[in-house]
Amino acid sequence: MEGEIEKAQQWLSKNDKDKEGKNKLLYHMYRGWVSWMMGDYNSSNEDLETADLLIEDFRKQIGYEAFALISNPGVKPYQAEDFEKVMVNYFKALNYIQLGNYEGAIVEARRITIKLQKLNSKYKDHKNRYSDDAFAHVIIGMLYDADGDYNNAFIAYRNALEAYENIYLDNFGLAAPLQLKKDILRTAYLTGFHDEVVYYEQKFGIKYEKEDPDSGDLVFIWQNGFGPVKSEWSITFTMIPGDVGFVTYTNEEYGLTFPFYIGDRSPGEQAQLRDLSILRVAFPKYVERVPVFTEASLNVESQTLPLELAENINNIAFKTLHDRMLREFANALLRVATKRALEIAVREATKEQSKENKLDAGDIAPAAITILNAITEKADTRNWQTLPHSIYYTRVKLPEGDHDIRLNTSNGQQTQAHAITLNIRKRKTTFFVFQSLESHLPEQ
Repeated sequence: MEGEIEKAQQWLSKNDKDKEGKNKLLYHMYRGWVSWMMGDYNSSNEDLETADLLIEDFRKQIGYEAFALISNPGVKPYQAEDFEKVMVNYFKALNYIQLGNYEGAIVEARRITIKLQKLNSKYKDHKNRYSDDAFAHVIIGMLYDADGDYNNAFIAYRNALEAYENIYLDNFGLAAPLQLKKDILRTAYLTGFHDEVVYYEQKFGIKYEKEDPDSGDLVFIWQNGFGPVKSEWSITFTMIPGDVGFVTYTNEEYGLTFPFYIGDRSPGEQAQLRDLSILRVAFPKYVERVPVFTEASLNVESQTLPLELAENINNIAFKTLHDRMLREFANALLRVATKRALEIAVREATKEQSKENKLDAGDIAPAAITILNAITEKADTRNWQTLPHSIYYTRVKLPEGDHDIRLNTSNGQQTQAHAITLNIRKRKTTFFVFQSLESHLPEQ
């Protein structure tokens, strides 16, 4: 595996044409991920910080927007899906954890929740169902926990529980992990919140059990497989007569209707738009890359502990893209209508030029050829393809010293064992992240 990551790092270094192009953001996302995999956490943060700045400071470029209106969104600089934007902060947090900078990691984990709230506040309709990140709150809690700040750890864990109950369960089919419930009980007890201990014991149906205060903690995070990739699908709209100054496009299968005001356009443009009886609009869609392994457990000190699913990035990706498509249907339809109207205008102009100059049908001006070649309806299928499919975790109490740990990843038919040796310190927390790269090819 390490050899393949090294090859990826070398390839990115040699093929840096995207460093300043429309794929600049993706370039730094990939470099940041590869450096993280290689254990070069400072270099990873440099690229991820660049990606973060691009996301925060991105401004619409008029030229790109205008050209995209007659071609396709792929000509614009890639701006990332909303969940990809916060995954930058997730990996920055992991880097800071490995560097021992818990304060920096807390800042990045908090930025995940703040950024999601900020992104969602700008949408009037069809807001993202991914409006908060439960696992980000878990990470915040684990970091405060590791620092001995049990009060803030309890608050963060409680925020995570609320996100699982109010957002994740209904939208992503993911309930709060048992480990989170245990951590809520433990930090409530250590903070002296005895009423909360009783309340959550009754709520969860479990009893708090005191632990050895001189033991150390291992927080083990398993990132499984790779997230989905983007493909393309299309939907056909039919024009129906509308009010004066309007054209209306509808798709009965999906129950979609979009009226457009064209009264402010020239008579020629209005006539061209009214002649567009059928339009095909292309949209991106996600295709899942199913992980080879579906579950994992840790064997250590005669204990076997299952790793619990805490974040399903695959499901979040599908729902986030669906929510964006609902917001952007109208703009996509307008883009296609504009391209088709331009296509008609170019063809009419070419016919007139052929008559006047007695040209053959194939003698089209170079400028017209350029425009006609641009009129191809395509969806923007770029995406960050090295994000994990899903994230699992557990916490293990261990005595001080070196421990031989075995991670078993399984799919019910085959099991793969990974031997890991970690040093545990008394009253300290050791974080360890393991990435499984095995995923099936996407099924188109």
